[in-house]
Amino acid sequence: MQKTLSVINLRAVRNNALNIINGLGGRKFFAVVKADAYGHGAEEVARYIEDLADCFCVAIIEEGVALRVAGLQKPILVFTPPLDMADVEKARFYNLWVTVNSVGTAKLIGGLDCHIKINTGMNRAGCNPDELPAVLNSLNAAQIKGVYSHMYAPENVAASAKQLAVFSMAEELAKEKNPDICAHLSASGGFLRGGNFLKDGVRCGILLYGYAPAGFSSKGYQPALSVYARRTQRTRFIGGGVGYNRADKNYKNLCVYRLGYADGFSRTVPLGEKTLCMDAFIKEGGRETECVLNNAEEYARRCNTISYEVLTSVTRRSERIYER
Repeated sequence: MQKTLSVINLRAVRNNALNIINGLGGRKFFAVVKADAYGHGAEEVARYIEDLADCFCVAIIEEGVALRVAGLQKPILVFTPPLDMADVEKARFYNLWVTVNSVGTAKLIGGLDCHIKINTGMNRAGCNPDELPAVLNSLNAAQIKGVYSHMYAPENVAASAKQLAVFSMAEELAKEKNPDICAHLSASGGFLRGGNFLKDGVRCGILLYGYAPAGFSSKGYQPALSVYARRTQRTRFIGGGVGYNRADKNYKNLCVYRLGYADGFSRTVPLGEKTLCMDAFIKEGGRETECVLNNAEEYARRCNTISYEVLTSVTRRSERIYER
């Protein structure tokens, strides 16, 4: 097989989910499986933890549709508000919860079930707090299933406290319209902060896959993904270069592995000798199959990025193997 191999430990994902649930005290667990479950495979992950999750969260309607086609029955919340009637009709047909962020969106969706997104300071999506009364007046109480927001710096105590205060006022107003809605402010960082940030439920993504946001510890959570590359050639070094790089020493034997920057790895961060080629990297010596990633946080530090980007990139051309 010429593809890279991504081994996903579904038992680790499930144990991570159980750890989250144990910290919720009976509150709702929204499992975030957007971006193909952060590169782990949304359908397989969701199937394996469907009995644990109260709801699944995706970024776009097509991701929700894929879960329904795969047979998932739990509620699915789509974070991106519908942009046109085609989105609305697709969401209605596949029984997806949509996000409402404005009066215009509220009118567009008609009677479709929804969660209202409040902008409490992230300024990425959601209606501003002073716009909430008009949004609520544009919806009927029964269709509102939740109200939520997102913290832009959960590691920052002061910023988080300010967002919590703003959201709590919005929550109170929304629950005057429908007391049964689910209020959720926190993703993984807010969950780890705990206390009043838990609200009625939390949305956990990165923690589900074994990693924590900046400023928090992932202790007790197990990374679920390992990536392997297959050796395609072993050659005696004859001088010249190593891939597209001039050799700066005499090598003995060089091994070529079928994994490059087109597979989602950084071109300038060596996995062996020098920079990666598009479809390969070169290493002095080495086994037939090399594990090139089993901790996205460590690799992310080398790349000057975050584990989220690594996880959603490195399974780009992989053959996925699931351990149950």
